[in-house]
Amino acid sequence: MAVKDPTAVERANLLNMAKLSIKGLIESALSFGRTLDSDYPPLQQFFVVMEHCLKHGLKVRKSFLSYNKTIWGPLELVEKLYPEAEEIAASVRDLPGLKTPLGRARAWLRLALMQKKMADYLRCLIIQRDLLSEFYEYHALMMEEEGAVIVGLLVGLNVIDANLCVKGEDLDSQVGVIDFSMYLKNEEDIGNKERNVQIAAILDQKNYVEELNRQLNSTVSSLHSRVDSLEKSNTRLIEELAIAKNNIIKLQEENHQLRSENKLILMKTQQHLEVTKVDVETELQTYKQSRQGLDEMYNEARRQLREESQLRQDVENELMVQVSMKHEIELAMKLLEKDIHEKQDTLIGLRQQLEDVKAINIEMYQKLQGSEEGMKEKNEIIGRLEDKTNKITAAMKQLEQRLQQAEKAQMEAKNEDEKFEQECLSQSDSLQKQISQKETQLAQLETDLKIEKEWRQTLQEDLQKENDALSHLRNETQQIVRLKKEFLSLQNENQQLKKIYQDQEQALQELGSKLSESKLKIEDIKEANKALQGQVWLKDEEATHCKLCETEFSLSKRKHHCRNCGEIFCNACSDNELPLPSSPKPVRVCDSCHALLIQRCSSNVP
Repeated sequence: MAVKDPTAVERANLLNMAKLSIKGLIESALSFGRTLDSDYPPLQQFFVVMEHCLKHGLKVRKSFLSYNKTIWGPLELVEKLYPEAEEIAASVRDLPGLKTPLGRARAWLRLALMQKKMADYLRCLIIQRDLLSEFYEYHALMMEEEGAVIVGLLVGLNVIDANLCVKGEDLDSQVGVIDFSMYLKNEEDIGNKERNVQIAAILDQKNYVEELNRQLNSTVSSLHSRVDSLEKSNTRLIEELAIAKNNIIKLQEENHQLRSENKLILMKTQQHLEVTKVDVETELQTYKQSRQGLDEMYNEARRQLREESQLRQDVENELMVQVSMKHEIELAMKLLEKDIHEKQDTLIGLRQQLEDVKAINIEMYQKLQGSEEGMKEKNEIIGRLEDKTNKITAAMKQLEQRLQQAEKAQMEAKNEDEKFEQECLSQSDSLQKQISQKETQLAQLETDLKIEKEWRQTLQEDLQKENDALSHLRNETQQIVRLKKEFLSLQNENQQLKKIYQDQEQALQELGSKLSESKLKIEDIKEANKALQGQVWLKDEEATHCKLCETEFSLSKRKHHCRNCGEIFCNACSDNELPLPSSPKPVRVCDSCHALLIQRCSSNVP
């Protein structure tokens, strides 16, 4: 004789006890009333059995003082797997009277039963076996098929309404002992069960219809709320569209202002170019009048002129960029405005102005070349003057040497004739005259140098003014680019708002169609309720074999009701669907009813 595994026997016993407790709780609730209190004995025994099932195969965890073995750990894990369980976990943690993890687990089970979601929570927990392995052994009930069967049986408890007061109960110190006397059958209980079978079946049908009506009412109310929210969002979107239109009008006005400002900028640039032209002419005249200078000053002037030409080229490039940006802005505004002719005229004017600016620049370049030739001539004159100054300095040195020699001769020949002294005096007078002439020439050179320094300062000031004007133009171009980006972003937002408005209109149409379908479903259900009032469905517990093929029902061989006769059949004997007078949609019908209904239809057809 084979020895059975004791853990398998424990799982089978716990499964049988769970079946008996759930079955007894449902039957007693149907006879006693569907609302149950915490003092109801079958309900207390159900919680004890569930506690034993959850404790089976639980791993022992070490703590500082003793060994801990509670079911609060896996139940607390449901909060992470099922978001709707966060409210239960938070309310259990907030209860003031609970001090132990076992008490929290018992309170969690009672709250889950009141919510009618105990089966859903435990199903999420059973699916995640890799997480459960941290809390349970491999042979535990929650890790095997018996746990899935118990979870399936818990679905039947959703027909029971439980009103339990968790705050006042002492859940920490309760002793969980299973009372087997409640599940032993007596002859009186068997007689009472036979009497209450019909009442229980009628109550089941009534409660089933009530639950269907309640679900349909909830769906209708949710659809009404969605319609209201969509109407509110539609009004909000209409307001946002009006605001966007106002913003577009403001941008159009700003664009007109920018056009006028751009025209003013072009006029200012033309005036500035004319002023610079006059300045260059005056500078050329002053350079022609001036005959003396230094090489360094002329080289710096050349460099400054080159920088001015580069800056002017940069200004022309920036003007071209501005013109291209304006062209793009005008193309974008063509969609919003219909002033094509005015924009073409402005473009032609800008091109003419640019051509004028180019002609002025060419003239300036030619004048600069002429000024460079004058500079070469002046450099030659300066070289000649330098040669003359060198010769004069050499003569001065020679005269100084002669004076020294004369002084020595005077010291040596004091006793010479007076005639020799007079000749020396005449020679010294002539030399002094020459020195005075040289000093006057040096003073003239110094004045010329001062004049050239003043011209250099004026040129530097003009360059600074031109740099300031260029920086101002660059800032204005950056502002134009920013306005263009804002305009494009507003266009994108307008398109997105239009798409959202169209999507919401489609959603409203779909909701209208769904509301009409839900109304038709409600009418169909009402007709089905009227038809069901005259029928009596066979209870699932009474049917153990299929009525046609007489095969025994099991977990793999499920039960199915025929919607016409109310009998229970297997899947093979009730796989046909036909529309009935009670419901226009096709429903499950047994093979015999299917054949009879087809014969009736064929006989009614002429």
